[in-house]
Amino acid sequence: MLKDHGRYPYSSLPSRQKYQWPNGTKVAVYIAMNIEAFSFGDGKGAAIAPPDQAHSHSIYSWRDYGNRVGFWRLMDMFDELGLPAEHQINTAIYSACPDIPARIRARGDEFLGHGYTNSEEQGGWSEADERKMIQDCTQQLTDQEGIAPTGWMSPWLSNSAVTMDLLQEAGYRYVMDWTMDDQPVWLKTRNGRILSMPYPVETNDNRAIVWYRHTATAFTDMIIDGFDEMLEQAEKDGHPVVCPISLHPFVVGRPYRMRALRRALEHILSFKDQIWLTRPGNICRHVENLPEGMVPTYPVGG
Repeated sequence: MLKDHGRYPYSSLPSRQKYQWPNGTKVAVYIAMNIEAFSFGDGKGAAIAPPDQAHSHSIYSWRDYGNRVGFWRLMDMFDELGLPAEHQINTAIYSACPDIPARIRARGDEFLGHGYTNSEEQGGWSEADERKMIQDCTQQLTDQEGIAPTGWMSPWLSNSAVTMDLLQEAGYRYVMDWTMDDQPVWLKTRNGRILSMPYPVETNDNRAIVWYRHTATAFTDMIIDGFDEMLEQAEKDGHPVVCPISLHPFVVGRPYRMRALRRALEHILSFKDQIWLTRPGNICRHVENLPEGMVPTYPVGG
C-alpha cells in the first residue's frame, strides 16, 4: 500500500456538497503578502543565484529591496484600488523594519504567523524546538497586535511530522502549508483538526517569476486566466472555490512588474459584485460556521 500522511482523506470536488460564500458568491479572492526577514550571510538563500553565491551581499540586498521599497509601493497600490490583504509575517520584522507592521495595522489587514525568519525552515527541528518557535512567534504577534493570529504559514511551507499538531495545539485555526485543493479542507491532528486554506503554488510570484522564470506579463496572464476560469467553473457547477494570489514585495514590488500586476488586480475588481474580496481569516470563520459535513474531513473518530 502507498504510505499515507493521515491528514486528510481523498475527496473529489464533484462529490462534495455545495455551499456559498457571503452574498451568494462562488469565488473568494484573497491577496497574501509575504513579509520576510533574512539573516545576512547564512541560512537559506534564493533561487536566483548559484549555490556558491546564495549568501552574497548582492543576493541579500536584492531581497532587502522588498522591505525598503517594494512593500510600500504595493501598499499604496492596494490603498488606491481599495483591496484588502493578508500578511504572513516573520516576527523578526518587528525589530528589523518596525514601520512595516505599523502600516499593515493601520489599514486593518490580517497578520499571520510565519516563523521568525525565512532564513530557516522549521521542518527539520525537534518537536520541542519547533513548539517553542511557534509559541514564541505567536506570543510576539499577540503582544504586538493585541490579538492572537488565527492562521499560520510555515517558512518555505516546511513541515515536520508534527507541525499540524503543534499549530492546532497552539490555538491556530487554519494553515496555508498544504496546496492540494481549491476549497478549504479539514486536516486531522492528534488533538482535533485544523483548516487547510487554499494557497497558490504557481500564482505565486516567487515561484512563477523567480523559480520558473515567467515574465511579469506572463504572471499577470496566469492570475487573470486562473481567476476567469475559476469564476466560470464555479458558476457552472455550483461549487465555491478560493482564488488566492501570493505576492513577495522583492519580486512584484519592482516598478515594471507592478504595472503588470495592477492590470490583473483591476481585472478582478471589475467583477467585484460577483465575488467575495476578503482575507483568509474571514474564509476560515465562514467555513467554521457551515453545517458539519459540508467541508471534507475525516469522519468523527476516523
